[in-house]
Amino acid sequence: MILPDVALALLVNRTAAYYQQNPPVYMTYTEHTHVNAPSLGRTQDINRSVAVRVADNYAVMRDLPDGGERTGQAFPIVAYFDPISGFSFSYFANMKRVDITLKRAAPIVLATPEPDPDVNVLVPYNSYWAASYAADSTDDALHLLIDPTARAQGGFYPSEIIEDPATHLPSHIMMRIAGTDDMTIALDYKVIDGHWVIVHGQFSATQHAIFLTFKVIADVTFDDIAFPATAPDPRLAGTASSTQTTPAPDSTPDPNATPVAAPTP
Repeated sequence: MILPDVALALLVNRTAAYYQQNPPVYMTYTEHTHVNAPSLGRTQDINRSVAVRVADNYAVMRDLPDGGERTGQAFPIVAYFDPISGFSFSYFANMKRVDITLKRAAPIVLATPEPDPDVNVLVPYNSYWAASYAADSTDDALHLLIDPTARAQGGFYPSEIIEDPATHLPSHIMMRIAGTDDMTIALDYKVIDGHWVIVHGQFSATQHAIFLTFKVIADVTFDDIAFPATAPDPRLAGTASSTQTTPAPDSTPDPNATPVAAPTP
C-alpha cells in the first residue's frame, strides 16, 4: 500500500473533482431527524420534506405529515456537501430544534507530486493532518484515521474516512474539532444517479444552558432522494444567490461560528 498521507491526498482530490463535476441543480428528499438528550431523558422527532436549489442551499421545507412550511437553508444540513473542504459553521441545539448555519467553500486540492519513474521513495508532508491506516484498510477500500498536527490550532478536521470500493469516493466521514471540544459530525454517503450525496448523518455536541450541561445528539436520515430537472417549487426557479449563510426563519445560530480553513499541505 502507498503511504497513508499520499492515499489521503489522492482520495481528497478525487472526491473534490467528482463533487465539483457532478452537482445536481435541484434535490428533493424526505428527512427524519431524531434529537436525543440522554442525560435528560428527552427525545424529539422532526420530519420534513425538502426541496432545495443546491447551488446556494435555498430550500422549501414542509413539516410532515401536515405541518407548517418555511424557506431558508435546508434543515438540518443540505444533503450535497463535501465536509473535507473549508466551511463556516454555527449551530443552536436544544430539545425543540437543531439549527445549523452552513457556508460551503470550494473543495480543496492537496498537492501531490507528478509521477516520476526515477523516484522510488516518496516522503509526504501535510502541515495539518497526520494520516494512518486502520487495521481493516485495503488498497481497494481505504480506511484512514487522521489526527490533527500541532499546527491545526482548532477547527474541524476529518478524523476518519472510509472509501467505498465501488465508487472510490468516501462512504463515511467523521469530522471532529481539534482541541477539547467534543462536537462531532458523522456523515454517510452514497452515489445516487451520478451524484455523491449524504444519506445519513449524526451531530453530537455538549450544550450549556443556565445551570445545565447536557449532550445533544441529532440523528438524521435522508430518503426518497431525487434530482428534478426543473425547479420542484416555483420559489426555487430564480438565480442562485451568492450567499449561503442566511438561516431559516426559525434559526437562532450560535454567534460564535466555527470556521474551518482549508489545510495547507
